[in-house]
Amino acid sequence: MNLKSLFKICLFALLIVACKNDVKEEPTETVETAKTDFSFNVEEFADIKILRYQIPGWDNLSLKEQKLVYYLTEAGLAGRDIMWDQNYRHNLKIRRALENVYTKYSGDKTSDTWKNFTIYLKRVWFSNGIHHHYSNDKIKPDFSREDLRELFKATETELAEDVFDVIFNDKDAKKVNQAKGVDNVLASAVNFYGPDVTNADVLNFYKGKTSPDPDKPLSYGLNSQLVKEDGVLKERVYHLDGLYGSAIAQIIKWLGKAREVAENEEQGHALDLLIKYYMTGDLQTWDDYNVAWTKATKGNIDYINSFIEVYNDPIGYRGSYESIVQINDFDMSKKMAVLSENAQWFEDNSPLMDAHKKDNVVGVTYKVVNVAGEAGDASPSTPIGVNLPNANWIRAAVGSKSVSLGNIIHAYNNAGGSGRLREFANDEEEIQLEEEYGQLADKLHTALHEVIGHASGQLNPGVGETKETLKTYASTLEEGRADLVGLYYLYDSKLQELGLVDDWEKVGKAAFDGYIRNGLMTQLIRLNLGDDVEEAHMRNRQWVSAWAYEKGKADNVIEKITRDGKTYFNINDYGKLHDLFGQLLRETQRIKSEGDYEAVEALVEGYGVKVDQNIHKEVIERNKQFPSPPYSGFVNPVLEPKMDKDGEITAIKITQPKTFAEQMLKYGKIYSHLPDVN
Repeated sequence: MNLKSLFKICLFALLIVACKNDVKEEPTETVETAKTDFSFNVEEFADIKILRYQIPGWDNLSLKEQKLVYYLTEAGLAGRDIMWDQNYRHNLKIRRALENVYTKYSGDKTSDTWKNFTIYLKRVWFSNGIHHHYSNDKIKPDFSREDLRELFKATETELAEDVFDVIFNDKDAKKVNQAKGVDNVLASAVNFYGPDVTNADVLNFYKGKTSPDPDKPLSYGLNSQLVKEDGVLKERVYHLDGLYGSAIAQIIKWLGKAREVAENEEQGHALDLLIKYYMTGDLQTWDDYNVAWTKATKGNIDYINSFIEVYNDPIGYRGSYESIVQINDFDMSKKMAVLSENAQWFEDNSPLMDAHKKDNVVGVTYKVVNVAGEAGDASPSTPIGVNLPNANWIRAAVGSKSVSLGNIIHAYNNAGGSGRLREFANDEEEIQLEEEYGQLADKLHTALHEVIGHASGQLNPGVGETKETLKTYASTLEEGRADLVGLYYLYDSKLQELGLVDDWEKVGKAAFDGYIRNGLMTQLIRLNLGDDVEEAHMRNRQWVSAWAYEKGKADNVIEKITRDGKTYFNINDYGKLHDLFGQLLRETQRIKSEGDYEAVEALVEGYGVKVDQNIHKEVIERNKQFPSPPYSGFVNPVLEPKMDKDGEITAIKITQPKTFAEQMLKYGKIYSHLPDVN
């Protein structure tokens, strides 16, 4: 077998069956891969499926490397409750009360009330709070106030009346509200801001802050809560002696243990800086850490840990806590390195304006990794790919790291198919393309999105950070821009020249079919009828697809077909659609580079927010035949250290939790490092 064939077989084994490259999402359509003896499925409830994942190659690690993984995993879990409190100020109180009921109730557990209570608690666990992890709407319990009061009474559970009421009333109904025409900060329940802080307060507060080096802007607001005290705005910074200090102390403890078994000096230096950042909350140290972490590319183990992604902030300043511990898959990473090695070619040949292209793309690395543990914003709902750091100046001057989470993707692939493909695809040709090339197209789209997409382009001199210029639309524009980079190059013979595909046209067609099908139809199964699209990734898939559909109408590039009362979208001209994606990519980069707020508002509001209600109703009705829930997430493998009589670790064993509740209750008991904070 030649190397090229071996590469394709290995690549296929890790293919993603997701909603056409959403790095924070799971499949709506799947094409099953080979079955294994491992049980990937844990349980299903409401709109959620819980899965397990394995850790390939664990036994090949040295004991020192296993210790590093264990310590980093414990550091991640130590901050778990931070994410709960960030999501909503009453989450920890509510969770602890519900868990007390769950563990102490000895009454009738066959009643509808108990069954509905357990489902509600599991939904809260899954979302790290009482708001849905995807829609951001408050989760509605299928039991009454009186039912819950009886359960509380039976278990001697106490909860303040105003907090009890919030489970049932309309207060704080939306965790993140990005609707146009409202004060997004005031209208969002997320606990990044005090209850009386407004959009204008936030923007004015940070307008007065100037970075020491204007070419290296600090990430103001990333690691703090903004509140009013006696009418004066004040930041409550996350650090050892500040907000979340008791949990941060535990994170520091475990990071310190990880530092003692670091694989090399570069990795150790980055850990030193991360510890210093947690101790001080200093944003210059955060940047220093990100530079050091980006440069630390050697070794078997890597990690993500801190306050990072800003999707949960309605105006994109504040980072949610998350942790992912990763073991490098060297074989797959070596095979996929061709993308990062050719990053400059992709930049030079993109349809961007010359002024918006980077003359020198530096430090882009891409690896396939196997996850060993996740926490915070990455768990139970996990990404499938990550590109960091987020600071534009670090990406330009130093580079970035991109990873695909190989064992997470593998678990999705082996958790079973849904059958939605045949319902929503237009014809047999489209189905065959998806079945033969769709998984490869998805995997490559994820890689191109992360490696080339996020690393591409540059801001014009003097233009501020996108959170300042594009405001609430910054996240969806960036994700759409990266998607467009992937789409543009998926229909390019360069991929075949690089040995990544056998037939670039068929791979590209499968990618285009799936993206349009999902962007205009199948992702709507995640919305309640009548809702607008608010989640950043869903918005970007819709505005990309809807814009291309409208702009191609004159040439019938994408045709809307009605057959037997059902709607389909068929691509008639893939070449022209490729050109349209190129035009939109050029425009989205211009918007970002110039900080054109009016243009991004028109793009997102015009194409990405409102839903065709007739199609939405139809999609929901057609989807009823498929019992598989639209959302998936994971329990984590359990790393169990074995000790000698002196307390030294002699081995670390991996076990799997039997149930979702088992792991959540254990986490709640072991990692409750925060008092009730407000």
